[in-house]
Amino acid sequence: MDTSSLPVALETPSLFDNRGFIAGKWRHASSNKTFPVLEPSTGRTLAQCADFSTQDFVEAIETADAEFKQFFSTTTAKQRGTFLRKWNDLILENSQDIAKILSLENGKTLAEAKGEVIYAASFVSWFAEEATRSYGDVIPSSYPNNTVMTFKEPVGVCGIITPWNFPAAMITRKIAPAFAAGCSVVIKPPSETPFTAIALVKLALLGGVPPGVVNIVPTKDRQASLQLATHPRVRKLSFTGSTNVGKMLTKLAADTMKRISMELGGNAPFIVFQDADLDKAVEGALICKFRSSGQTCVCANRLFVHESVLEEFTDRMIKRVKSFQLGRGIDEGVTHGPLVNAAAVEKVKSHVQDALDKGGRLRYGGAVPVDRSSGYFFEPTIITGAHKDMHVANDETFGPLAAIFSFSSEDEVVSLANDTEFGLAGYFFSNDINRIFRVSRRIECGMIGVNTGLISAAEAPFGGVKESGVGREGSKYGLAEYQNIKSVTIGGV
Repeated sequence: MDTSSLPVALETPSLFDNRGFIAGKWRHASSNKTFPVLEPSTGRTLAQCADFSTQDFVEAIETADAEFKQFFSTTTAKQRGTFLRKWNDLILENSQDIAKILSLENGKTLAEAKGEVIYAASFVSWFAEEATRSYGDVIPSSYPNNTVMTFKEPVGVCGIITPWNFPAAMITRKIAPAFAAGCSVVIKPPSETPFTAIALVKLALLGGVPPGVVNIVPTKDRQASLQLATHPRVRKLSFTGSTNVGKMLTKLAADTMKRISMELGGNAPFIVFQDADLDKAVEGALICKFRSSGQTCVCANRLFVHESVLEEFTDRMIKRVKSFQLGRGIDEGVTHGPLVNAAAVEKVKSHVQDALDKGGRLRYGGAVPVDRSSGYFFEPTIITGAHKDMHVANDETFGPLAAIFSFSSEDEVVSLANDTEFGLAGYFFSNDINRIFRVSRRIECGMIGVNTGLISAAEAPFGGVKESGVGREGSKYGLAEYQNIKSVTIGGV
């Protein structure tokens, strides 16, 4: 593929590719259809990407099924760990190129993109080690002369559907444990950001992942991608995205009783108690509210600040946010990039307007920057006087809007924090050790950050409760999502 039109130069231009990989071959869609991938910073087309059909998905699934049987029966856990380690090394060696591709198609700054690539590699490294630690058990039998043993076996073909906001890390967090377990995969990358995923698959193949075990099938055809939820040879579906789409996929997967992992929407509370270290609290808020311009599923969506420190916290936060530099992610000095598309901008605008119409007070930002109108930008925004009747209290903004709510007691704020159907992430800041343990237990979320805004790491289980999904990714629990437990009872021993 010609990369001369890209606004940045790549050390290894072949990593930027617009084809899919099916049945051991890089190729275009059987129909030769393509779709445009836009650069969010400019609103212009970055490149065209192959647009695959239902027929192509079926071919990829059938290939993955045939290769799975061969893959698991002919490789040891140690061998799978070896090519995962090689893949990790290749990602790190090519991190600058992957970061450039990611920044162009996603919009996040080059520094953030590089950080994500390192983060993505950490999952590959982690599961390279976990591959050889998949232990079974010998269980004392209740019957004389019997022995009960358990074995862990791969589930089979895994359908993988990833989001655009972390196009590198969400790929590796799903397929590294699949490979470690001995599964094969068919990946539907996000249509907004397919090129990062394609580059990672190229490196996986160089690292030794057998062709056919990994298939990547870009598409804009939703009906085609639904094969991953309906085809009987797909035995597991892993999806990260909106709750509504996750529910639909779960219903479809139920017809063939697929295993599912669903990492869905959030509405994260961020609580600042009166005894908090405000410097740490502001720093934590900046990280988990404005990272990736607010486009992460674990972003703080509702900031609850105790009334006694409300103004001081707000003033400190405004001072820090004023230093942000919006711009094209690949440009030097830029701290925050655009949103992913025009619809994302409109959602933030609607949440801001709704909050102001319902009594909120605009403290900073609140508009599309005039000098950035050609891209999908929105100013980092701070609003105080937020309350539970606003859209921002009930709907994940997924943008750079910090809505600050006031509270007066622990019981009140815990009730407010839990007043949502979601339960992915939550954060709170306090120096009271009793409160730390008490509130950690009371908040209804799958993940809690205490005195930190960073909670994601390869060793930490990632996932939610309530309508934020089922299953866990990363950590020692992530491998089990791709395995079945087989019980073997031997009599007459």
